[in-house]
Amino acid sequence: MPPAPPGGSAPAPKLAFALRELRWTDFEPLTKTYYELYEERDGGEPIGISLFRDRPAHEDEVTWFAGLFRRVTSGESVLVIADVNGQAVGSCTVGPAGPTRGSETGHMGVLGILVNRRYRGQGIGEAMMRRTIELCRGQFELVRLSVFADNEGARRLYERLGFVGCGRYPRAIKRGARYVDEDLMILDLAAPKPLGRPANR
Repeated sequence: MPPAPPGGSAPAPKLAFALRELRWTDFEPLTKTYYELYEERDGGEPIGISLFRDRPAHEDEVTWFAGLFRRVTSGESVLVIADVNGQAVGSCTVGPAGPTRGSETGHMGVLGILVNRRYRGQGIGEAMMRRTIELCRGQFELVRLSVFADNEGARRLYERLGFVGCGRYPRAIKRGARYVDEDLMILDLAAPKPLGRPANR
């Protein structure tokens, strides 16, 4: 066994995960991950996703997932699943801003992302977003998202991926007695890809 680096223990092994397409069997793990957000919020944790006041019923989630599955399989929406040991632990979705891709706002996609709390901070969200953005090229001209104004970590990630701020909704989220502003960000897929950072001289 190789010696541990000076001053500390060996680094933890990097999480192995795969990116893949949506499967019908992803319903239960994705629903469980979504329901856990309500537990986190109600426990006072800073959840950066807006939720319903009350957790939706299971049958409502079945209806939602069936619609999502139809939109993805028909090509109307783009979706990437993060998989760990055969289990869906996250999803990244881009669907048309309008009612359909044929509407006047259908050239713009709206991005949503979900990562199981046990797997956050390990690069899964960024990997899903990068793959999703690549799949959106040629299908959408613009991709937009919203982020809680106080979620600096998420904002830095989005900026790294090329999103730029384009406005703010004040007091957009009301969580209990607390209000949170919501920032809007957009990625222009028609613009040239950003160049890598120049080498240090």
